[in-house]
Amino acid sequence: MPQNIPILHIITRLIVGGAQENTMYTAAMLDKNLFNVEILSGPQTGSEGSLIEEVRSRNILLTIMPDLLREISPFHDFTAYHNLATFMKTKSFTIVHTHSSKAGILGRFAARRAGVPIIIHTIHGWSFHEHLTTLKKLLFILLERTTANFTDILIVVTKRDIDKGLFYKIGKMNQYHLIRSAIQLEEFDPRIYNKMAIRNILGIPDEATVIGNVGRFSSQKNPLDWVRVAGEIGRKDPNTFFLLVGDGPLRPQVENQLIREEIFNRTILTGLRRDVPNMLSAMDIFLLTSLWEGLPRVIPQSMAMEIPIVANSVDGITEAITDGATGFLCYPGDKNQLVERCMQLVNNSRLRTTMGKQCRDYALSEFDLGVMINKITNLYENLLAEKKINLANKLPL
Repeated sequence: MPQNIPILHIITRLIVGGAQENTMYTAAMLDKNLFNVEILSGPQTGSEGSLIEEVRSRNILLTIMPDLLREISPFHDFTAYHNLATFMKTKSFTIVHTHSSKAGILGRFAARRAGVPIIIHTIHGWSFHEHLTTLKKLLFILLERTTANFTDILIVVTKRDIDKGLFYKIGKMNQYHLIRSAIQLEEFDPRIYNKMAIRNILGIPDEATVIGNVGRFSSQKNPLDWVRVAGEIGRKDPNTFFLLVGDGPLRPQVENQLIREEIFNRTILTGLRRDVPNMLSAMDIFLLTSLWEGLPRVIPQSMAMEIPIVANSVDGITEAITDGATGFLCYPGDKNQLVERCMQLVNNSRLRTTMGKQCRDYALSEFDLGVMINKITNLYENLLAEKKINLANKLPL
């Protein structure tokens, strides 16, 4: 196989998030004897925190493109498309691998215009969902269908995303490949953390049952319902404490809701933290109220830390959690069911332990970072071998 294949990974923004960490780990861990990997991102970060400096600290060549923005903006989008195509032509990339909706659409159009031989897109959850307006949803579906026509491989992190893509006539079955968005399992091991010491630092009593969450305070994550559920649990059990790790645009509303639910004094708001394993080690139950998701990395992280999960039954979450075995799946919008399932775990420490062990077993079998990198490497190598026959005869697009 040729050596030092130039590869460009494109993502809309390098916030602290699952798709972004997936991209960073992929670029950092691919064999440098085989691949020269770069990342290109838009400039936006936000209250979620930034991975820009961490990417650079891993000696990954990073380009920030000012016009690659998350919001739809015809002027900036056309400029970004033009600049992406020019950048790709100038650097003669063999593979362009895009992540997230906006970068995936603009990046693939630009790669086609630049004549990039291999185009790959990872779907970290589809861009269209039931909470969009009908017009926006139809627009995203049309764009995904169009770009799939000249995409070699569509990587998905959940099987349900394959079903959803095919239902909306996006690509063909043979384009889809399931590769879980993995984690550094050696960091997420409850045996290496002192639960009581971390609780002491956070100001949580040793005997408390702790229900927690790690994530962005945004409408997708539905944090206000999270607080409403926590409030009901808090009224049922005064020994329950709550731990919210993260930040985001809805933080003021979250704080106000905590006051209304009268659990502000029993809730620790840590803000952004990069020591997620430490924070998870203080928790007994993980509560997730997201309205839509791909497969958030915090699920395998929590599972690896032996924490049972109570979550809304949406999208890829249903693949990771086996109801009654590794956690509980609840009907979206049914806050009473979320409360009941959490209370079932609050009142039964043996059940928490049993579920926690099953959680870790599942995480170890499905979310190993080395396995993810090997699968991506194999895809690249297979496509390169396949394209060798056609590259000499490849006509300009």
